[in-house]
Amino acid sequence: MFGAGDIKELREKTGAGMLDCKKALEAASGDIEKAVDWLREKGISKAAKKESRIAAEGLCATLVDGNQAVLLEVNCETDFVAKNEEFKNFIAFVAEQILKHDVTTNEDVLALTIDGETIESKLIALTAKIGEKISFRRFVKLTKQDDETFGQYLHMGGKIGTLVVLTGADSEVAKDVAMHVAAMNPTCIMREDVPSDLLERESNVIKEQVMNEGKPAEIAEKMVAGRLNKFYKEICLNEQPFIKEPDMTVETYVKNHGGKVVAMVRFAVGEGIEKKQEDFAQEVMNQIKG
Repeated sequence: MFGAGDIKELREKTGAGMLDCKKALEAASGDIEKAVDWLREKGISKAAKKESRIAAEGLCATLVDGNQAVLLEVNCETDFVAKNEEFKNFIAFVAEQILKHDVTTNEDVLALTIDGETIESKLIALTAKIGEKISFRRFVKLTKQDDETFGQYLHMGGKIGTLVVLTGADSEVAKDVAMHVAAMNPTCIMREDVPSDLLERESNVIKEQVMNEGKPAEIAEKMVAGRLNKFYKEICLNEQPFIKEPDMTVETYVKNHGGKVVAMVRFAVGEGIEKKQEDFAQEVMNQIKG
């Protein structure tokens, strides 16, 4: 039904102990996401804050050209290579080509032919030269209107990259919002943007939490709405306290400068990618001996 690898994955997502993860997977018939919810319902895990662990090396980069901008991520195996000038130059080259061409998928980008050589061929050649696996992971290309403004920010030299579009506000305000997005990691701009499946899942988790506190089902149902408001304030950019002035929300800060946030994207290097294989069997033995 599930194995040691599933227990390990669940531990990495949630930070819960091995036995608790095993119980959760048993209760969820091996379904990882349901097991995450089970642990949260029991109050064992702060899974929502652990699900985007950074587990690979590389860099994010942004590039703006007129009314177009791109945010991309390229991965490598070690931080040493992430600091390599040839690696950085390759990322800058790919960003330029994305803005110059009509591309919508990774395959489109890798197939671009520049001076008789595809970007994929250049990537393979760089891999061979540097001696580490290099992969073009993802990108987002945004287009703005003439009356809109891009905000971009790279944290820790590119470990986190953000790109936002504001209407009615200047570049300084847009940069402030981009910095906030990097720091606070909102899921969406406003509560209307929250995916229905995420909302349903959170509602179910909250209801179970309340019932586990001893409240009857009908009371738990009424308490869901109140706790969902807290959830919205955690994940919606507009409702988060602005990092530079916590007494106001991001939406208020932007409105005070005559603007509105219309687009947002955030990448963290390696989120969701396993960095290395730990000796899980040895970890089990260590716990048994302990």
